[in-house]
Amino acid sequence: MPDNMKVAVIGAGSTYTPELVSGLSAQDHRLHVDELFLMDVHAERLEIVGGVAKRMLAKAGLDIAVTLTTDRTEAVRDADAVLIQLRVGGQTARLADETFPLECGCIGQETTGPGGLAKALRTVPVVLDIADEVRRIAKPDAWIIDFTNPTGIITRALLGAGHRAVGLCNYAIGQQRWAAKLFDVDPSRVVVDPVGLNHFSWMRRILIDGEDVVPTIYAERMPELLEHVPFPEHLMRLLGAYPSYYLRYYYFHDKVLEEMRHSTPRAEDVARLEAELLELYKSPELDEKPEQLSKRGGAFYSEAAVDLLASLYDPEPSYHVVNVLNRGIIPGLADDDVIETRSLVSSAGIVPQEQAPVPPLLLGPIQHVSAYERLAVQAALSGDVDDVRRALLAHPIVGQWDTVEELLPRLLETSAPYLPQFADALAELGIESPSAT
Repeated sequence: MPDNMKVAVIGAGSTYTPELVSGLSAQDHRLHVDELFLMDVHAERLEIVGGVAKRMLAKAGLDIAVTLTTDRTEAVRDADAVLIQLRVGGQTARLADETFPLECGCIGQETTGPGGLAKALRTVPVVLDIADEVRRIAKPDAWIIDFTNPTGIITRALLGAGHRAVGLCNYAIGQQRWAAKLFDVDPSRVVVDPVGLNHFSWMRRILIDGEDVVPTIYAERMPELLEHVPFPEHLMRLLGAYPSYYLRYYYFHDKVLEEMRHSTPRAEDVARLEAELLELYKSPELDEKPEQLSKRGGAFYSEAAVDLLASLYDPEPSYHVVNVLNRGIIPGLADDDVIETRSLVSSAGIVPQEQAPVPPLLLGPIQHVSAYERLAVQAALSGDVDDVRRALLAHPIVGQWDTVEELLPRLLETSAPYLPQFADALAELGIESPSAT
């Protein structure tokens, strides 16, 4: 563990930040942070969120010096770890991601499909710029932990550029907590072992004290599983592994599309909840996470993120499900593809664990989406509109040329203020590119 450990959080004006602070309190026995730099470009939000963060740390009796700053360089300089949890374009851009695809007969979602691609195009260059600064002025062995969506694509970009980075999602810890509750055991005894990509995976094994309980769940606890993962039982048995929630966008595309067309976009609900949370955070009496934060999404984020950070500085290895380079773990994928997999994490590094052979029913879709993710990174970096077309064409829930051509101008126009790499292409298409605010 470094002396005088400094942790920087980029995007700390997020309403998630109190979750992170809660995690620091819970992991104080393993992770001794001396300086916490909370950075955000939105000064007013940062003051509000930073205020409740300071009160929470004071209540927990933690001697952590907290600095609020809009200066990213100040936050990153000499940091031992940098956590990235930003949203380029805010909830307004998210609302566009969830709505423009619906006009073209596609799922509107912020991390997958056309909306997920739009978010990736906005976000990859920003995160890589942050990572470049980390490489220049943070500690030489500083870790970057990315919680920014789409996590798999962002991590692929980071690792492809040679950064010391790892991607994290809260999906796995949610499954761990569900299994612990189902079998009435302490979560520390449970290790989950999914196969696939971020937001595109199947749970093949859940180990309790080293014994796989998925066969028991399928044989004896199927009603509870179907309540937890609302997919048809026949499909679950056919797959031999239960799919993540995000697979509904693929297995039930048309049904979900129809639901989305007749429901309020999630972005509108989240925007209202964020406004409510920020009002609560303003209270000088608030010194703990409010109950409303549990409705925001990102359950167990604090525990997953800070537990992972602690493990990266702990000589004793522990299991985490993280986004890392494939490097032969899943045959049929390239070594530089990024997968979400069970790994042993310690101060010695991150060691992905061997996977059993992946059957064609799962491997084919994984290869398909992984190819799309590679093209998405290429498009985000090149600023070439044809690369955007290639990524859309490769995505399983798009894949038709006429749909690609219908989606393309909507995607570029809704994200135009945040796509400086596409300035020339936007001008050629007659799309104005106002400055981002």
